[in-house]
Amino acid sequence: MKVAEAVGRALYAAGVGQVFGVVGSGNFHLTNAMVAAGSRFVAARHEGGAATMADAYARMSGTVAALSVHQGPGLTNAMTGIAEAAKSRTPLLVLAAEVTEPRSNFYVDQGALARSVGALSARVTSAEDAVTEALDAVRRAVCERRTVLLNLPLGVQALDVPDARDDASTLAVVPPERAPVEPEFADVEVLARVLEKSRRPVFVAGRGARSPGARDALVALAERHGALLATSAVARGLFHGDPWSLDVSGGFASPLAAELIQEADLIVGWGCALNMWTMRHGRLIGPDSTVVQVDDDTSALGAHREAHLGVTGDVELTARRALETHVANRQPQQGEQAQQGHRAQQRQQSRQGFRTADIGASIAARVRWRDVPYEDTSTRERIDPRTLSVALDDILPAERVIGVDSGNFMGYPSMYLSVPDENGLCFTQAFQSIGLGLATAIGAALARPDRLPVAALGDGGAMMGAAEFDTVRRLGLPMVVVVYNDDAYGAEVHHFGPDGHPLETVEFPPTDIAAVARGYGFEAVTVRTRVDLKAVEDWLAGPRSAPLLVDAKVVADRGAWWLEEAFRGH
Repeated sequence: MKVAEAVGRALYAAGVGQVFGVVGSGNFHLTNAMVAAGSRFVAARHEGGAATMADAYARMSGTVAALSVHQGPGLTNAMTGIAEAAKSRTPLLVLAAEVTEPRSNFYVDQGALARSVGALSARVTSAEDAVTEALDAVRRAVCERRTVLLNLPLGVQALDVPDARDDASTLAVVPPERAPVEPEFADVEVLARVLEKSRRPVFVAGRGARSPGARDALVALAERHGALLATSAVARGLFHGDPWSLDVSGGFASPLAAELIQEADLIVGWGCALNMWTMRHGRLIGPDSTVVQVDDDTSALGAHREAHLGVTGDVELTARRALETHVANRQPQQGEQAQQGHRAQQRQQSRQGFRTADIGASIAARVRWRDVPYEDTSTRERIDPRTLSVALDDILPAERVIGVDSGNFMGYPSMYLSVPDENGLCFTQAFQSIGLGLATAIGAALARPDRLPVAALGDGGAMMGAAEFDTVRRLGLPMVVVVYNDDAYGAEVHHFGPDGHPLETVEFPPTDIAAVARGYGFEAVTVRTRVDLKAVEDWLAGPRSAPLLVDAKVVADRGAWWLEEAFRGH
């Protein structure tokens, strides 16, 4: 058995059941070996799309996924998607064929390339150690929650594996997930005391809290202390349906959410970086507010802003320990009089904190962006993106999974389209690259086949990723692709336009993206007014045998509300 086949079999046995990629001569045998062993392979039309599909699949499925690429240009084509995954700490295994001879036209320093974007690099070095080295790469991806490039030199792939080492069934099992980090008891006690002193706490949950167990623990702890609940964009939907949820904190926050967060005397980031986006460059933190950060990675504590308290620990475990510590500190001592016991029981009850009737009524009425009044600037030729998004939110089924591209438009689908839970929005924005949205939606759709996949794109991102329209059609995905089409790179138009700069480099002639989609086998509709969305309702009521693209001609008279925040980060 050759190394390529042995490694492919071992990877499947280790739990790598989903592979994306573009196959060339260098990764042909490895990819086929994985497929023969039982992995599902999805062929993309471009390695960049394949990388983002794998990233999104891993995020939405909670499993490690793999990307398979050719040596040299196959890897360089994928680097933007790999950078996004690495910056997001996605457990992703990149399998790249490699030439080691510097005189080869395919030669690049692939290890250095991976490290330059924050990914880890590993290599298969011999036939004897190939399987062990491959499994080590999987283990690092899972246990360290990292994107790992595994280089597979062509010469090593072609070697024969010793007979004693070619049976994948005898391999040590790779842990299916990262082991939860238990917080220190002393840290939990301090956290419990800080919570006790607070009168207006806000919990902000991030990527590290994206699980039902973490959600339930945070909801219980928030109820005990009267805390309001918010999330970062990547964890949007975690507290969906909770009457004390503020939805997203940061640049996407509604005016009411921002106002309440600024009034907090305690902000606790749970698996959340509390970075410039989530805290609006610190402007959401009041001058007298205490900042606490809980994360299972010690290096993340205080990485973006100073925290008064940092707790290293798994979000769910830390929240449950804090709740238990609170309860334990409230138990009446043995021998106390009945009156003292009664008072102790009263102190066990949940505090009101931020949870007053007036605040509850305000949240119910005004926390959603769709409930914030606005002047509809729609014309007969172009629809206001807010009007478009509100209408789509009403039309599309509630059980949906949304992939969003980057650009001026992105806040509208991200905030106006509701999601059922933390697995309803796949937000690949750590690198802020345009062109990842369609591939994001494909990966998310494959991870969540029980939901209607929705891709929300700008016209710039749609044209960048248009090759993957073929992948949507080929896979038979019943996807709705919504293009917010302003015939420009809108972020640059609205950032530089007011200062009188020439905009010819970022504006384009009108493009019939609906016609482009039809060429790939889509059904398509051009939307200029609310009435045109009847075609979307008809598609939803029909067999959905072909994907649908909505070419929405949106007004281009203003920048999105979050745009100023975005350019502060450049």
